[in-house]
Amino acid sequence: MNAIVALCHFCELHGPRTLFCTEALHSPLPQGATYGDSLGQGEQVEEEEGGIQMSSRIRCHSPADGASAESNSPRLKKSDMCEGCRSLDAGHPGYISHDKETSIKYVSHQHPYHPQLFSIVRQACVRSLSCEVCPGREGPIFFGDEQHGFVFSHTFFIKDSLARGFQRWYSIIVIMMDRIYLINSWPFLLSKIRGVIDELQGKAFKVFEAEQFGCPQRPLRINTAFTPFLHQRNGNAARSLTSLTNDDNLWACLHTSFAWLLKACGCRLTEKLLEGAPTEDTLVQMEKQADLEEESAAQECHEEEEGQPRPQSEVLEGRELSKCHTESSALSDCSWNIRRTAVFRSLRHMRQVLGASAFRMLAWHILMGNQVIWKGQDQDLIQSAFDVLQAMLPVGCIRVIPYSEKYEDAYRCNFLGLSPQAEIPPHVQSSEFAVMIDVRTAPRSNLYPVLFVDDEPLSKYEFVVTSGSPVATDRVGLTILNKIEAALSNENLSMDVVEQCLVCLKEEWMNKVKVLFKFTKVDSRPKEDTQKLLGILGASEEDNVKLLKFWMTGLSKTYKSHLMSSVRSPTSSECRN
Repeated sequence: MNAIVALCHFCELHGPRTLFCTEALHSPLPQGATYGDSLGQGEQVEEEEGGIQMSSRIRCHSPADGASAESNSPRLKKSDMCEGCRSLDAGHPGYISHDKETSIKYVSHQHPYHPQLFSIVRQACVRSLSCEVCPGREGPIFFGDEQHGFVFSHTFFIKDSLARGFQRWYSIIVIMMDRIYLINSWPFLLSKIRGVIDELQGKAFKVFEAEQFGCPQRPLRINTAFTPFLHQRNGNAARSLTSLTNDDNLWACLHTSFAWLLKACGCRLTEKLLEGAPTEDTLVQMEKQADLEEESAAQECHEEEEGQPRPQSEVLEGRELSKCHTESSALSDCSWNIRRTAVFRSLRHMRQVLGASAFRMLAWHILMGNQVIWKGQDQDLIQSAFDVLQAMLPVGCIRVIPYSEKYEDAYRCNFLGLSPQAEIPPHVQSSEFAVMIDVRTAPRSNLYPVLFVDDEPLSKYEFVVTSGSPVATDRVGLTILNKIEAALSNENLSMDVVEQCLVCLKEEWMNKVKVLFKFTKVDSRPKEDTQKLLGILGASEEDNVKLLKFWMTGLSKTYKSHLMSSVRSPTSSECRN
């Protein structure tokens, strides 16, 4: 993380001062202070933890570095510093930690040695302890600009029995040039810096209580109310933070905390390269997530207005369960993997269990948008089947009710799990727009051969696949189904390859759906032109046309609104002309 973490203090005599700062050095150490030399000539290794090696080092700079403390940096004079303004002694070498994994060095001293960084930290220190303060003068705040960097600042008080109001004012600031990165790191920085502050305040409070018990300052000050305040403190106006906390290893501990903070904050956010536009599955899932958040927020507001406790939501259960199939990894990485009783691992596995003919019938109905009804006692088995089968459809086309005690209409769900006691209406059983899988207890344990060692639960079940339109599987149509079956039957292809094949096939046919949507819904072309287009797309067969129309319902709202707005804008501009 390219940032600087600094501890600042508002001195009653000298104003805002920087006490201690830690920065990350990505380049090699300056000439004359290499890693090997420094270890041998003045560096003492203290500890090694989590890949970071901590040590003290005497800083050596050559004139060519342009970072000499005496010549270039606007250093503070000794007369401008007191015990409260100073952290490390004049001859202290500072601290350095070596990250072996990334070859980054975390260096701590009272001030940065680079003159430009010194100016940036100095300005951020002054602003954090003067004008950029949250209400109450204690808490986090964000400020900054492109020229001087952006700052996360957390101000706080430390108890001191000799200070005005019995407390002194400090701040911990994090400075970096990347505004977005710093804002996204706000929750992480706030929690970790708050922990450091709590530890400092806890140590100082113990010292404060001990001093007040030995020599209470409040009655003493009341008795000497007319004595000038600065003189009555007998030169104790400034006290170091190590004195206030009674911790001689304070700066070494702060160096460790600040170095870890820079490393951890840099590791928690990573950049991902996205090639091309987001897929329709991604867009639809983002829209569903936004809808869920809006519903949850609205429900919370409604309950707060009525003053009722928030009940457990059961309405969103089915929609939340559909999240796991958004990507191709749903075939093997969904939540059902943690359940030992879930037996279906992949489409190929299901095809082996059901048989090629029954699986083709089931897959045909799924791709066409017909209702798929699984009826059985084992809810985990039915859920695992849904998790596997949903990989064949776009996310926007999936509506799931995992398990129910009564039949639900097809407009509510195209994947329905029913208990054995649930009754299916006769018109649904004879309908050509539904397929039913009855999970029964097998009459003998070896009805289905054990395909793998972990598939023993399969031997307990018998799967009966029925539909009112069994001849539909004999049609030549559904090009995508033929390709899916070819991939599943090819044992030379691993399931990882088959999963990627499914993703490519869905994207291919979703692109055809987009073209057909724009051609028919947006441009309103005649039927003759539509038939020619279907021929060009290779989807002129009846089954393929029905599939395209069903998949059209899975288009994202984002794509539809963008398409409609892009079509309207040229027309509106022509009208204005």
